[in-house]
Amino acid sequence: MDKLTQLQNLFQDMKQALIAYSGGIDSTLVAKIAYDVLGENALAITAVSPSLLPEDLEDAQIQAAQIGIKHEIIATNELNNPNYTSNPVNRCYFCKSELHDNLKPIAQKRGYPYIVDGVNADDLGDYRPGIQAAQERGVRSPLAELGITKAEIREISQKLALPWWNKPAQPCLSSRFPYGEEITIAKLQRVGRAEVYLRKLGYQNLRVRSSGDTAKIELPPEEIKEFVLKTNLDQLIAKFQEFGFIYVTLDLEGFRSGKLNEILFSQNKELKLI
Repeated sequence: MDKLTQLQNLFQDMKQALIAYSGGIDSTLVAKIAYDVLGENALAITAVSPSLLPEDLEDAQIQAAQIGIKHEIIATNELNNPNYTSNPVNRCYFCKSELHDNLKPIAQKRGYPYIVDGVNADDLGDYRPGIQAAQERGVRSPLAELGITKAEIREISQKLALPWWNKPAQPCLSSRFPYGEEITIAKLQRVGRAEVYLRKLGYQNLRVRSSGDTAKIELPPEEIKEFVLKTNLDQLIAKFQEFGFIYVTLDLEGFRSGKLNEILFSQNKELKLI
C-alpha cells in the first residue's frame, strides 16, 4: 500500500479532524487529504501573530480555498509570554503550547476528536521542542506516523497536481534570531519586510537572519554570484536601513535549512531531538 493510500485510510479512521494549518506544504498536504476524505468534517485553522508574514497568511488562504476545506483564522499571543520572547533554545515549545492551548478548546467545543499537524518524518531527526508541546496535548502527526519525509510530501503533492508542491519552507519569523536574543514585534517586522523585499527581487529560497542591528542575507550558494552582480546593493542597503537595520551582510556559506540548530548541537551534545 502506497503512502498516499495510507494517509487517506488514516483520515478515514478519524472521521473528523481539525488541522493546525500554517500554509506550508506539509500542513497543506494534510489539509488536502483530510478534506478529500472527510469533506465538511475537516477544518483547517491558521494561527496569526506577528511571527507570521501577512503574505504567508494570504498564501494559506488561497491554498485552502483551492482545496475547498473550511478555513478559519485565530490569533495567538505567544509574544505575551517572556518564556517565548526571551528566545531560549526551547522557544518553539512555548509557541506550540500557545497554539494548541487555543486549538484544543475549539476542537472540544465543536466535537472534533482529533487535532493534527504537519510534522513529518524528517522533523523527528531535528531539534524540534514544539513537537513535545504538541504531543503533550494529544496532537497527532499523520505524516510522521506514516514515515512520510519532506521529499515524499513534495512527490505526493506533485502527483496530486498541487501548484505549491515545490514551495520553499517558510518557518516562523522568530527562527531568524540567534537563541538568547530578545524577540520583539519591531524586530519581527523588520525581518519580514526585508524578506518580502528580496522575494520581490525574485529570490524565494532565502532567510534574513537578524543579530542585533545586523541583517545577514542567506541565499542558496548557486545564487550568490548572480545576487551580487545584478542587485543594486546601494539601494538594497538603503531599504534595509529604512526597515531598521544598520548593517547588511551576505552569508558566503549560503542558505542551509537548520543551520542554527547545527550550531546549537555543536555547543550542546546533550540536547534531545524532541
